[in-house]
Amino acid sequence: MQPEQTGLAYDQITHLWQRDSFNRSNGIAQHQRALAFVKNRGKALDVGCGCTGRILDLLLDAGFTPEGVDVSAKMIALARQRQPELTFHQQDICKWEISDKYDFISAWDSIWHVPLQQQAALMHKLIASLSSGGVLIFSCGGTEQAGEHSNTAMGPEVYYASLGINGFTELLLNAGCTIRHVEYDQYPELHTYFIAQKR
Repeated sequence: MQPEQTGLAYDQITHLWQRDSFNRSNGIAQHQRALAFVKNRGKALDVGCGCTGRILDLLLDAGFTPEGVDVSAKMIALARQRQPELTFHQQDICKWEISDKYDFISAWDSIWHVPLQQQAALMHKLIASLSSGGVLIFSCGGTEQAGEHSNTAMGPEVYYASLGINGFTELLLNAGCTIRHVEYDQYPELHTYFIAQKR
């Protein structure tokens, strides 16, 4: 499944993030941990920003100038309605040519929708888009080996993939990053997140 198809799938389920019962604290404590490593608070990027604005709100409060990018046209439209003062990009992150440098990049619950064979290139692109000392936080499937699958748990078919814990660790180290934190934060689920800082 290509990112464009994932975007169309998410266009159908924006209501899941607009419900009053949506947990707006999801990922916030993890981002606060990541922010403790940041040296400069200039531009920030939320990859797969969705429509809730909760991570963008956190970045604004922390003194950043944040931007959002998402492949879902409907998610971006809703995000722009909520925060019209911010810059949003409706793009496939794999194809988007990133022209800026960012002091902080978040990719929370988004990279795992990128086709497995494109994940390494995307990670290198995001790291290259960090300023010196910039921090990247991302969540992934905490599998032992690289793998991919799809399911219909949210309604439409959605694709997931992961390079695996060792795969992401090796990539980050080889790309010039220091791994500041890695955690299975919803154990026994395999939901895992990394905090990495560009050396």
